[in-house]
Amino acid sequence: MKKNDGMNYAPKGKSAPVVTEGQFIIAAIGLDHGHIYGMCNGLIEAGATLKWVYDKDSKKVAEFCKTYPQVQPAQSEKEILEDSDVKLVAGATITSERCDLGLRVLDYGKHYFTDKSPFTTLEQLELARKKTAETGLKWAVYYSERLHVESAVFAGQLIEQGAIGKVVQVLGTGPHRSNVESRPSWFFEREYYGGILCDIGSHQIEQFLFYSGAQDAKVVHSKIGNYKHHQYPEFEDFGDATLIADNGATNYFRVDWLTPDGLKTWGDGRTTILGTDGYIEIRKYIDIARDEDGDHLYLVNHDTEHHFSLNGKVGFPYFGELILDCLNDTENAMTQEHTFKAAELCLVAQRDALYVNDEFKVNRV
Repeated sequence: MKKNDGMNYAPKGKSAPVVTEGQFIIAAIGLDHGHIYGMCNGLIEAGATLKWVYDKDSKKVAEFCKTYPQVQPAQSEKEILEDSDVKLVAGATITSERCDLGLRVLDYGKHYFTDKSPFTTLEQLELARKKTAETGLKWAVYYSERLHVESAVFAGQLIEQGAIGKVVQVLGTGPHRSNVESRPSWFFEREYYGGILCDIGSHQIEQFLFYSGAQDAKVVHSKIGNYKHHQYPEFEDFGDATLIADNGATNYFRVDWLTPDGLKTWGDGRTTILGTDGYIEIRKYIDIARDEDGDHLYLVNHDTEHHFSLNGKVGFPYFGELILDCLNDTENAMTQEHTFKAAELCLVAQRDALYVNDEFKVNRV
């Protein structure tokens, strides 16, 4: 696991199969983002059988096969889509291409599991909504900063148990290291990556909806800027937004590409959840200057003041639940409406954002 580079951060957990070998066959199409490794790790640990991989870049395929020697390189995307044994396709193509891949996957009768952000435009989202309604198939999204972080999983369990009462506000910070030397050119072009709130902001909005139990929310204010990376004029290295949910809960989050080199991981991601009877703080990837392993959770309520060190103790139930949802036509891992609502709100936040430049002058995008 590469802790200095978020693009290639691929968590591994304990094996917790929900199906037997060969019962749920999957394939990978599109290796443009390293999250594909985390996506496949989670599914394999839940019992999925990885059969195929395809990407136009043979070097990416060769690297993928080193990690997963059981996988077969396909000669074309179509070879995978026409294999009736494949139940789900996982994809991490260029962000702007993820919707088109999903439409093709569902047209061939397979479920789709895409990296975030799943869309770069609201028009793409509407196409996906129509296709899932038409086919009844899953369009799942790898919102990894909640689904593949044990402290974030545990926070959801505590909230469900009533540990902090009703959630009033969620504060999220999602800082990332830019690592510009290792990034592909599309990473810096708005047409392809969609903007910072559309991209890494999607994690923050999804977890707000989940922790607050909201069905919908309104973006009250959002802004973006490029404070440091002026050599990439279409890149945004800062963004934030404020939302109010339909149940009255509020959210503020900040995302950025400004993590300094001194930090021992790619980003000091944190979430603070305020309830009517307590609060939770999650330090996801590191507890700075104390513990490099991360997955720390702090709970304060009327009964206790407690620190939980959760690395290797909770697991990642989402992946097994997703497999069973695909097999049983259920929605226990994540509802399709929740999946799409998180995507919709990040697209709205991006569309309506004010642009703040490094002279602190505000302009409408």
